[in-house]
Amino acid sequence: MRTILACSVVVGLALCSAIACAAHAAEPSAELIAHGKALAEAGGCAGCHTADPAKPFAGGKRIETPFGAIYAPNLTPDRDTGIGAWTDADFVRAVRTGIAPDGSNYYPAFPYPYFTKMTKDDTLAIRAYLGTLAPVVSRNKPPELRWPFGYRGLMRVWNAMYFKPGLFEPDQSKSAAWNRGGYLVTGLGHCGACHTPKNFFGADRDAQALSGNEVAGWFAPRLDGAARTGLKSWSEADIAEYLQSGRNARSHAGGPMADVIVNSTSRMSDADVRAIALYLKSLPPARRETIVTPPDDAEMKAGQAVYAKLCVACHEADGTGAPRIYPPLPGNALLQSNNPSSTLRIILDGAHTLTTPRAPNAGEMPGYARQLSNEEIAAVTNYIRNSWGNSGLLVTPAQVAKARQQGRMGSSE
Repeated sequence: MRTILACSVVVGLALCSAIACAAHAAEPSAELIAHGKALAEAGGCAGCHTADPAKPFAGGKRIETPFGAIYAPNLTPDRDTGIGAWTDADFVRAVRTGIAPDGSNYYPAFPYPYFTKMTKDDTLAIRAYLGTLAPVVSRNKPPELRWPFGYRGLMRVWNAMYFKPGLFEPDQSKSAAWNRGGYLVTGLGHCGACHTPKNFFGADRDAQALSGNEVAGWFAPRLDGAARTGLKSWSEADIAEYLQSGRNARSHAGGPMADVIVNSTSRMSDADVRAIALYLKSLPPARRETIVTPPDDAEMKAGQAVYAKLCVACHEADGTGAPRIYPPLPGNALLQSNNPSSTLRIILDGAHTLTTPRAPNAGEMPGYARQLSNEEIAAVTNYIRNSWGNSGLLVTPAQVAKARQQGRMGSSE
């Protein structure tokens, strides 16, 4: 009997020890959690999944797409409305293949076509970090998509046609930093989600990767090596400074990119930001730049008159402005883009200089939507896009009217 009892005690202790070890092993380390947090910031997860700053990652933020609106889901560890009941396998499958635990398909507004390039270890590190957040009860809202895009079953066809699962494949002929930049740009950072043109079905035009795309009434500019409208004139240091502070001697961030910098790139490590800059500077132009016919003299004179009255005090007569305070206009790549949406948004609505820890001083440009007509805004836009060596396609009053209407719709939501 004593032998049996002794054996029972030994077995019991062994089981308790095994259970304790398993529980201990299940607890993510502080290092893993910190790594997951850094990855979540690099992926800009909070930017989409936070509607209420007091409830980070609790979802509910409305995301506009060309097909209607989608609401970002709750990523907190609440078991009923968040991801607290998910297994590791559920999370990996959702992030890297766009399939929910119940087997339904996510829409590619959730950028799984990019996240598929992430390693499993990085994916689980993000999950470990999300598991440390305060659980928030926040039920996911159904999408508001136009017919027939609300049928999730259609995503199976979309995936079969356009989704290319697979990890990022390092280029052995390149440096570790270049490959790290490629991993971040084409995978976790999902830069192409905004900066790559889309086809009719919302899929990337891969042959034109990172050559610019309109997003929510703004134009996400070219990130390739185009001479006039891309990053050829930017140095790696220019790119890194822009991503870390929201401005540099050539440009200031605005619109959706300002959110990306606040929630993502300004929080990334110096090494990762430099890796992104190195990778982007290596990209050749994905498509030719358009040959531009300059506006006629009457249009330029009309624009110059508006510029002299309203713009010259900050941007100077020669457009040089005050770098990092008032953006310079000569050689400005975004200003010369074929799509003038961002320029029109700024002229119509004004601009607030993004403030970050590296660039805390604020600046502001007033909007002129009420003060200027469509014809006057078109004229001054054409003037600054075609002065001081710049070259930009003609902007018409009809384009200004469309941008004005988009602004009204956006402010009413």
